Amino acid sequence: MAALTVRDLSFCYPEAARDTLSHIDLTVDSGELITVVGPTGSGKSTLLRLIKPELRQNGTLSGVIELDGEDVSRMSPMQSARRIGYVTQNPEEQIVTDQVWHELAFTLENLGEKQSAIARRVAEVAAWFGIEAWYHRPTSELSGGQKQLLNLASVITADPDLLILDEPTAQLDPISAARLIDVIRRLNREAGLSVIITEHRAEELIPLCDRLVILDRGRIVFNDHPRRIGSCLTPDHPYLRYLPCSAQVFAMTGGKGDCPLTLHEGRDYLQDHFQRRITALNDPPADHAGETALELSGVFFRYARNGADVLKGLSLKVSAGEVFALLGANAAGKSTAVAVAAGLRRPTAGKVRLFGKSFKDYRDGTLYERNISLLPQDVESVFLYPTVREELRGCEDAVKRIGYDFTPLLDRHPYDLSGGERQLVALCRALASNPRVLLLDEPSKGLDPAAKEHLAALLRQLGKEGMAILLVSHDVAFAAQCADRCALLFDGSLAACGDTGRFLSGNRFYTTPAARMTRGLYEDAYTAARTAELAMLNGRRL
Repeated sequence: MAALTVRDLSFCYPEAARDTLSHIDLTVDSGELITVVGPTGSGKSTLLRLIKPELRQNGTLSGVIELDGEDVSRMSPMQSARRIGYVTQNPEEQIVTDQVWHELAFTLENLGEKQSAIARRVAEVAAWFGIEAWYHRPTSELSGGQKQLLNLASVITADPDLLILDEPTAQLDPISAARLIDVIRRLNREAGLSVIITEHRAEELIPLCDRLVILDRGRIVFNDHPRRIGSCLTPDHPYLRYLPCSAQVFAMTGGKGDCPLTLHEGRDYLQDHFQRRITALNDPPADHAGETALELSGVFFRYARNGADVLKGLSLKVSAGEVFALLGANAAGKSTAVAVAAGLRRPTAGKVRLFGKSFKDYRDGTLYERNISLLPQDVESVFLYPTVREELRGCEDAVKRIGYDFTPLLDRHPYDLSGGERQLVALCRALASNPRVLLLDEPSKGLDPAAKEHLAALLRQLGKEGMAILLVSHDVAFAAQCADRCALLFDGSLAACGDTGRFLSGNRFYTTPAARMTRGLYEDAYTAARTAELAMLNGRRL
């Protein structure tokens, strides 16, 4: 029996020029795991929110959404809370209490369960999720990965029939994201829970899913097993980017037969079909000899006078014309480092200099006029107006550079946009002053693979034009596309730093899927394109 049935579903936001969703037909069978991908603004988040009655947006809706034959729009809030679990991409967004144990019990308390039933269910879920070690901690002290795991566990306490996840790993570091996806896999495979998820992190998730659904311009263009989809895509097909690295290399090298999905399958494909005489592309060394634009020297920072240091002697330099990526785990201090670099936080010790001058030397607001600009992780904090049109007033040059068509969004409130669309609007605001130094905190969050490629190309071009760019990101693959140098922030200081190729090739975990897949085969194949190029240079086995 189908757990979820969507029939002829269309949806249009108020005053929008076209439907966000158009004639969607989709089923999720009991126990299935369905992954939904597609371009930024294709309607993925809108589709998921329509399934959860309390989250439905204002607009015109037609069609039917049923859970086990019952129209979800007729469910009471209590029925929906019990039967349909929903996890958002922002770990902070769903937490409503100040203690972990209370967060776990909160849903059941509001459903009117008896204390004995609550205690039993909370204990079971906490043990299964491995939350016992931090069960009594304040929620404010948790890392991003722990908060998202808590959000998922809190939803599961109600024992839902359907679990919906909207980019749940978007703000998690690679290790935390892999752990969360493993928990989702276990809930699906071991507990038999039906799951529908949108996610740009293809490597870990797509090999696990029963079907891959690709949305574009509000319509379903593919709905099949990912292996079958991968086997029919050409190297230049726009949807190839949504598949794992192994599938991309398979297509780029003219692979035949079953498409590999996992890194292990991709490695076997390379070993079985290609010779291995050439192991590296031997790029020329990167040039970092430009003027030092931004320098942090021996920086310490703590949030409270008697609190622990978050930054512990952090030192780094970013040259004019350089794209520098700062990587690290959740709560490692990356956002704090960017806030200090932007002058929003004053270090407790150490120095921050912009083109050789301290921030206090930039008087009368000149620091933020054509000198330095910040795209924060919480992009909603930059929005000041009720429409996108007003937000983008004065940003015309930045809009042209970004190259995204904002026309259908101009009369919408920024908060009604998808996560990726909000990101792009906020980026226009950050670029409007044409700064000499650009600071970016998770700039690729919520963006589809094509938009990430476009953003990476834009950052490289800005670097060529002399702009210094410091970005912090959990998205190692995005950093590989655009950064000249990468560094790993650990325990408040830099644990490693180097040219992107050497840095990624030397890491086992903070690296790209391509680098993991080719470890021991190739030395600098840290993207799918570089891997395919090396494979073709070596030639096929006879």
